[in-house]
Amino acid sequence: MSPPDGREDRTAALGTRPVGPLLWNSASQATVSVATYGIYALTNAWFVSRGVGAIAFAAVNIVTPILLILGAVATTVGIGGASLVSRSLGAGDLRQAARATGNAFLVYWTTAVIIGVLGVLLVDPLLTLLGATDETHGYARDYALIILAGAITATGFSSLVRAEGRMRFSTMLWVAPVVCQIVLDPLLIFGFDLGVRGAALGTVGGQAVSMGMSLWFFFVQRDRPYRVTRADLRPHGPTLRLLVAVGAPSFLGGFGNTLVVALVNNLLVTLGGPVLMSAYAICSRIGTFVLMPQLGISQGMQPLIGYNAGRALAARVGRTRTLALRATAVYGTVACLVLLVAAAPLTAAFTDDPAVREAATHALRIIALSYPLAGVATLVSAYFQALGRARPSYVISIGSIVAVRVPLLLAFSLFGTLWLWISFPVAEIVVAGAAMLILRRLGESHGEHVQPC
Repeated sequence: MSPPDGREDRTAALGTRPVGPLLWNSASQATVSVATYGIYALTNAWFVSRGVGAIAFAAVNIVTPILLILGAVATTVGIGGASLVSRSLGAGDLRQAARATGNAFLVYWTTAVIIGVLGVLLVDPLLTLLGATDETHGYARDYALIILAGAITATGFSSLVRAEGRMRFSTMLWVAPVVCQIVLDPLLIFGFDLGVRGAALGTVGGQAVSMGMSLWFFFVQRDRPYRVTRADLRPHGPTLRLLVAVGAPSFLGGFGNTLVVALVNNLLVTLGGPVLMSAYAICSRIGTFVLMPQLGISQGMQPLIGYNAGRALAARVGRTRTLALRATAVYGTVACLVLLVAAAPLTAAFTDDPAVREAATHALRIIALSYPLAGVATLVSAYFQALGRARPSYVISIGSIVAVRVPLLLAFSLFGTLWLWISFPVAEIVVAGAAMLILRRLGESHGEHVQPC
């Protein structure tokens, strides 16, 4: 079980090297990973918008909630499993680490098959619920059917790789499939004239590459602290309960984002139709890319928190949390200032339609005001998940959607499109403030006490 080339030392380094350089390395690798996907999201949007048209682009954005749900399921078992793996490795329990990974694969595959089958069978009412109109329904249906059919390929479990300190391979789980997708998109959309179906096939093809790499890493490669065996794929009640309990806040957060996207699309149908829907689609893709480093900071923090908590190194846990919060706030502020200046040329890259371009530029500048605080709630929730403390994460994930984002969207939209956009930064201020209050009350006094695996 002991690797011959010192790779086990990479895991042990999580508890010995200085926290600042460790966090920088982990967060930068995670950021490269997720930013690579952000680049794909932008290029995919450009290929669809330029190769098929603005209506097709709006239709693809309507299907985004389906991708978010699949991502939420993957994140649930990935973060839940990663929390168990990093804490188990910190405690020296390699058997539990392998079982946590095996059960994470089992839960994801089972859920993905169920979502894929039900989604294909109910695709038409599902798209209507997500805001598809007569103009967008055909494109959205073509795209959704392929994405749902390939649902089982939608994860590479990079968080489980990061949990043992293997940052470079975790990055490759994002980079390799995205390169594949960027090559396939223009080939299928333009070369084979497949339109939105080509974009969907490119996405599934890239995901399949990531899945194959994950299977090799966990089930075949031997020079690691642990290797997943067939026995680890058997359902283990206590492990499943811990995995789902710790990861579920991520699912609720992802499901909440799905609900928000669907709600905004439905509200925009009434307020301005395809022009505003296309504008929001552009803002969403740009925002996805710009906010990737905040997600990278959150993901990069988790293995450090989990491993050091597993070894009862409370000072290192607290230092990691503080540095991560500072980093996400500083980056968000810089991103906001850049977008306030560069909104017009950025939106112009996605469309030649003057009405869509003007609406997108206006919306992006307002939504960008939420970015300085956009990573705070996500990071605080991830902090508690890394410790195995699910309850505060539940409060943040559910409360931010049910008590803040959805009510503000519904209330502000009554006064028009401008106020709908304004609801985004207002909601972020409220959510970030509530998350910091929860952290002060529960995290700083008790946060370093890890839950048992």
